[in-house]
Amino acid sequence: MSGHSKWSTIKRKKGAADAKRGKLFTKIIKESWSQLAWAGGYQCQSRLRSAVLAAKAENMPRDNIDRAIKKGAGELEGVNYEELTYEGYGPEAWP
Repeated sequence: MSGHSKWSTIKRKKGAADAKRGKLFTKIIKESWSQLAWAGGYQCQSRLRSAVLAAKAENMPRDNIDRAIKKGAGELEGVNYEELTYEGYGPEAWP
C-alpha cells in the first residue's frame, strides 16, 4: 500500500482521463469549425460528416456536437468568424 487514500488514486486517474478526453474533444470541435468556416456553411458535408463520426466514436455528447456545428456555421449569437491572410518574409526572401 502506498499509504494514500483510494479516493486520491481515483481522482488522479480520472483527472488524467478527463484531460485527455477534453483535448480530443477540442481537436474534433476545431476540425468541425474549420470545415464549416472553409465551406461557408453546410456545403462540405463529407468532411463535416467524418468529423461528427469521429466525435461519436469518442463518445462526445450530442449537445456538444450540435453546439460546435452551430458555432462554426455562425448560427449562435456573438460569434463572428472572419477570413484573414498573413504574409511573412524569411531571411532568404530579400534579393
